[in-house]
Amino acid sequence: MTLSAYHHLLVFAPVALVVWATGTFAFIYFQPRIFYTGVRRVVLRGMGVKADGIPVNTFFALAALNSPSMSKSALILTGNRDTLYTGGGLDLSEGPQVLHVPDTGGRYYSVELFSPWLDVVAIVGRRTTGSRAGEYLISGPQWHGAVPEGMTKIVSPSNSLLVIGRVLVDGDGDVSAAYDLAKQIQVSKLSRVSGTLKPET
Repeated sequence: MTLSAYHHLLVFAPVALVVWATGTFAFIYFQPRIFYTGVRRVVLRGMGVKADGIPVNTFFALAALNSPSMSKSALILTGNRDTLYTGGGLDLSEGPQVLHVPDTGGRYYSVELFSPWLDVVAIVGRRTTGSRAGEYLISGPQWHGAVPEGMTKIVSPSNSLLVIGRVLVDGDGDVSAAYDLAKQIQVSKLSRVSGTLKPET
């Protein structure tokens, strides 16, 4: 190898190393956001189950257990077979949302809130908050209003959230009862009416 070739190699190697390191850092840093955006888009479009999509700040509960015949969406195909799913996307930029969960009578359920960086902001469910009915005020980082009595406040680091809920199904004969509970996991807007904060349906 000539001296000139060595010189070119010495110049190329550091450049290649910098490009590789920068690309690796960018992928690691932005991959959660890219994944979040993709999943949120699939959810808001109805996951191949709800043709007209799922509006922001509303939830939609699947009435049946996941199966290939339900949808070709990878989100459905990779789900488990012992829970019914519910959820949607939240936009907190115009104010908080109130998450309502029913009394599940001891049945397992969970509602996970994910930030755009896939951090778990909070989990509401039997293992964390119990199985009684409850209301949770979900606010963005800039909201500092009063929390109505009886509500638990959850502060999100972002105004955008992805919410995935699950309700346990104890066999095929239990799907209907689980679905009735899943439909009751809902969000509503918190608005100021006559000086009093209250959920708005």
